[in-house]
Amino acid sequence: MTAGDPAGRGLSAAEAAARLAADGPNLLPGAQSRNTFAIALEVLREPMFLLLVASSGIYLILGDLSEALVLAASIVVVMVITVVQERKSERALEALRDLSSPRALVIRDGTETRIAGAEVVRGDLMLLAEGDRVPADATLLATNDLTVDESLLTGESLPAEKGAGTAVYSGTLVLKGQGRALVTATGVHTEFGRIGVSLSALDSEKTRLQTETARVVKIFATVGLVLCVVLMLLYVMARGGWLSGILAGLTLAMAILPEEFPVVLTVFLALGAWRISQHGVLTRRMPAIETLGSATVLCVDKTGTLTENRMAVAETLPADGVSAAQVLEAAALACEPEAFDPMERAILAAAGPAAAELRTRWTLDHDYPLTQEFLAVCHAWRASEGTHRVVVKGAAETVLALCGLEADAAERAHAHEAAGRGLRMLGVAEAEWVEGDWPADPHAFRFRWLGFVGLADPLRAEVPAAVALCRRAGIRVVMVTGDHPGTALAIAAQAGIAHEAGVLTGVDIEALDEAALAVEVKRINVFARIRPAQKLRLVQAFKAAGEIVAMTGDGVNDAPALKAAHIGVAMGKRGTDVAREAAALVLVEDDFGSIVTTVQLGRRIYQNIRNAMRYILAVHVPTAGMAFIPLLMGGPVLLFPVHIVFLEFVIDPACSIVYEAEEGDAGLMGQPPRDPAEPLFNLNMLLVSFALGLSALAAVVLVYGWALRSGRSEGEVRALAFAAIVCCNLVMIHATRSRDLSVFSSLAKPNTALWWVTGGTLVALAASLYIPVVAALFRFAPLAAPDVLVAVGAGFAGVAWYEIYKKVRPKSRASSE
Repeated sequence: MTAGDPAGRGLSAAEAAARLAADGPNLLPGAQSRNTFAIALEVLREPMFLLLVASSGIYLILGDLSEALVLAASIVVVMVITVVQERKSERALEALRDLSSPRALVIRDGTETRIAGAEVVRGDLMLLAEGDRVPADATLLATNDLTVDESLLTGESLPAEKGAGTAVYSGTLVLKGQGRALVTATGVHTEFGRIGVSLSALDSEKTRLQTETARVVKIFATVGLVLCVVLMLLYVMARGGWLSGILAGLTLAMAILPEEFPVVLTVFLALGAWRISQHGVLTRRMPAIETLGSATVLCVDKTGTLTENRMAVAETLPADGVSAAQVLEAAALACEPEAFDPMERAILAAAGPAAAELRTRWTLDHDYPLTQEFLAVCHAWRASEGTHRVVVKGAAETVLALCGLEADAAERAHAHEAAGRGLRMLGVAEAEWVEGDWPADPHAFRFRWLGFVGLADPLRAEVPAAVALCRRAGIRVVMVTGDHPGTALAIAAQAGIAHEAGVLTGVDIEALDEAALAVEVKRINVFARIRPAQKLRLVQAFKAAGEIVAMTGDGVNDAPALKAAHIGVAMGKRGTDVAREAAALVLVEDDFGSIVTTVQLGRRIYQNIRNAMRYILAVHVPTAGMAFIPLLMGGPVLLFPVHIVFLEFVIDPACSIVYEAEEGDAGLMGQPPRDPAEPLFNLNMLLVSFALGLSALAAVVLVYGWALRSGRSEGEVRALAFAAIVCCNLVMIHATRSRDLSVFSSLAKPNTALWWVTGGTLVALAASLYIPVVAALFRFAPLAAPDVLVAVGAGFAGVAWYEIYKKVRPKSRASSE
C-alpha cells in the first residue's frame, strides 16, 4: 500500500444505520416494481374479466338482477385473487432483487463486513479488489497496483490507474489490484445518479416455457372462439333467443379459456426462484430454473466449493540448510499487503508476529502479480537500511523453474507425495537485488530455493453424499482446479468423483485441438492446473460433446466461461462482481451442496409446472364439454357463468398454490436429466391430459344422462351433474399431483394448501346445494344422500384408468408426461 492509509475502524453500526436512514439506500434510479394499482389495471384487461363483465351486462338486459349482481361480486373476487397472486410473485421478485444486488466489503466497528451495496453509506471505509464493481463514489486512501475501468462513465476505453487521493466512482469496475477508500457519495448523489443512469438488477427476458405457453394459449383461444360461435349458432337454431345464445357462447368461452397457463408460469418461476434463494442460491436469470433439470455435467472448483476454504498450514518442507521459519517468513512476505485470500491468511497466521512486524517495518517497492503465464506472486521489499529482498511463492513447477531446478527429482517427489495426501503445495524462493531498476520479468532474479509450504483445506462434510446423489441423477461431477494434479486426484477420491481415467492438466489441454478435447472430456472428470481462460475451452468442449453444462467460477477471467455455460454459477462470498454479473446463479455460501439442492429444486419446479399444466388441460375438457353436450342431447342447459366462476375459484388456487407447494416425487433425483429440447406440451403429455379430461367428461355425461332418464327435475339434474364435475375436479387434483403415487397413496404427502382447497370446495358445494338462497342463484335443487354418492363415484371413475396407467406404464415415460 502507498502512504496515507490510516488504520481506521470505519463507522460503527449505529452511525451507519443513522446515515442510511438520513440519506436513503445506495440505489440508482431503476425499474420500479408494479404496485397494487398497476396490477389491478392489468387485471381489467384480462379476457376472463371482460367475459364476466359481458355476461353480467347480458343478465341486466334480460332483467335478471340477482345473476347480474352475483357476477358483479365475482368480478371483485376474481380481481382480488388475481392481485394477491401477482403481488405474491412481485414480492418474491423484489426479494430476489435485494438479494442479488452488488455486495460491498466495508470496515464497520473495526471488522471487515460484507454487506449489500444498497447499505453502503457516506463515511464507510470500503475495501476494493480485482473484479469488484465499485458500489459508491469514494476517495482512495491507499492503493496497491489499482486499475479501474471507467468506460461506463467516461466512454474512455483505456483503464485508469489509481493512486491514493484519487477518486473512484459508483458502477466502475476494478480490473487489477486492491484499494481502501472512503465513501463520499451514495445513490442519486453519485456521478451515475446525477446523470440518471438506470441499472436493472434482474432481467425480464421471456423464458422458453413462457414463449411455448403463449403459443399454446393462442391456439386454445382460437379454437375456443370458433366453438363459441358454433355453440351460439346451434343454440339460436335449436331454441331461439339471441341473448341466451350469446350467453351460452360466453359461458363456453369462460369454460375453455386457458387463462391459468401464464398464471402458473409467473407464480411458479417467481416463487421457485424465491424458494431456491432460501437454500443459499440466487437466481439472476429465470431461464436457468428451466435448464437446471437438464444439466448433465457440473463443473465445480475445488477450493471453497468442494472444500471448506478454511486453509491452514499443515506442514513445511524446507530445503537443505533452511529452517521452516525461513520458509514461512519468505512466504508471508510474498503475500498481498491486504490479504483477502484464505491461503495467504493461513500463511500469515503460521508465520507469526515476527513476519508481520517485517511486513510493517519494510516497504513493498515492487510486485509481480500472479498471471496466467506466471503462476506465482513475487514481491520486492526494501528494508530500512536500503537493502532489497525479493521473495516468490506459487505453483511448485513455476518456482522450481525460477530456481533452475526444473528437473530436480527429489523436490518434485516431495511435492507429488504431499499433493497425493490432498495438500496444496506452494514453492517458496528468495533472491537479492542490488543492480538498480527493477527488471520487467521476475526470471531476471537469481532465486534460491527455500522449500514448500503445504496447506490443507478439508473437504466439506456433505460433499460425498451430494456427489453420490448426482451420480444417481445421471449428472457427472467434474472438478476443475488450479491445484497440483496429485492434490486434485486426492480430493476427487475423497469426494467420490470418478477419477479412474486420471487427470488432464492445462498443459495437456493446450496440446489438444477442439475435436480431441471434445473426446477427452467424455472420459475425464478431474482437470488440474487449469487457467481461467481454459475454462471456456472446457465449456465449449463439453457442449460439443452434447452435454448440458453448469460451470462454477469466481474471478474476472471466469466470466466468459460462466457466460458460455448453459448454467453459469458464481461464488457469492469470494466471487467477483464481474463473475456474478456473468452468471445465471449465485451461491451465497460457495457450497457445492447448495448446487445439488438447486438442481433438485429445479427438477421439482419443472415437474410441478408440468403437473399443473396437465391438470389445467384435463379439467377444461369436462367443463367445456358440459357447456356444449346438453344442447346436443336436448336436455336443460347445465352451466351458466356463475357455475364457471365457481369452478374457476377451485382451478385458480389449485394450479397456482397447490401444485407450486408440492415437494415433488421421491424418485425425482433417480431419473436421468431431462432433454432440454423436449417441449413442455409434447404429444405424450397432451394425449394423456386430454384422455384424462375425456374420461372425466364421460363420467359426468353418464351421470347427466342417468339423471335425465330417471325423471328428476331440471334443478336436480343440474345439481347432480355439477356436483359430479366438482368431484371430478377435486379427484383430478389429487391424481395429478404425483406421476407415481395413487390418489390414496398421495394423501400421505403433506400439502396444506391442497387440503384448504379441497375442504373449501366441498363446503362451497354444500352451500350451493343446501342453502336455499345460494341454491336459487345456481338453479339447483337439493340432492339426496345417494345422489351425492353418485357424484363422488363419478369423480373417482373419471380418473380410474389413469390410476391403473400410472402403475403399468414404463417408468421411463413418466418424465415426458
